Amino acid sequence: MNYKGYLIDLDGTIYLGKEPIPAGKRFVEKLQNKQIPFLFVTNNTTKTPESVAKRLKDEFDIHVTKNEVYTATLATIDYMKEMGKGTKFFAIGEEGLIQLILQAGFEWDEVTPDYVVVGLDSQVTYEKFTQATLAIQKGAHFIGTNPDKNIPTERGLLPGAGSLIAMLETSTQQQAVYIGKPEAIIMEKALEKINLPRSEVLMVGDNYETDIQSGIKNGIDSLLVLSGFTPKEAVPNLPQAPTYVLDSLDEWDV
Repeated sequence: MNYKGYLIDLDGTIYLGKEPIPAGKRFVEKLQNKQIPFLFVTNNTTKTPESVAKRLKDEFDIHVTKNEVYTATLATIDYMKEMGKGTKFFAIGEEGLIQLILQAGFEWDEVTPDYVVVGLDSQVTYEKFTQATLAIQKGAHFIGTNPDKNIPTERGLLPGAGSLIAMLETSTQQQAVYIGKPEAIIMEKALEKINLPRSEVLMVGDNYETDIQSGIKNGIDSLLVLSGFTPKEAVPNLPQAPTYVLDSLDEWDV
């Protein structure tokens, strides 16, 4: 089937930590050459869309605009605005999360925030977990940017945002509202941004739990590429098969 647009994961699909995946670069260039619209949909909240685009250019020689990057941070901000619960927030996360929420007009409050937002934070401390736990216990709306248990890197599978969120779910005995893949919130916003119906779009990624489930749960065809999180030996036992499974994106004819 010829798809009119693509939603594409980054880490594990286009690159692996700091290592390029050459087939990923070639795949993007094929889409660009054929002028097929695509949107990088990433659960990574540590980087802004501008810095993601810059990193793709500087480190991997892939040239895209910030408007072709949709992060779980942007989806989180859209969700917070729609909730209308208030303007105060506390976050566990890095600059790509906190600065964008501040720029969207929300105010930092460590004691009585309306929202506690939890994403990946490589400098997380026990005190941050303490502040978040107390705020949630006081009634703050508990948001998890994405459920990724791990992030694939050249070192191996490291703890992801989902691991941090799970700790707070344990300490507060409350479940977070998840925004990123595979949840509907980020996928509906991504479809709006690419301006295509779900029947004409293919979700491409390496992680069955997030990328492929985001397709399955939201009625979007999916392509699992075996270059990152989900290993080949796991494919026969997946609870619901992706639409397509490939060893490399070089095998896909756009």
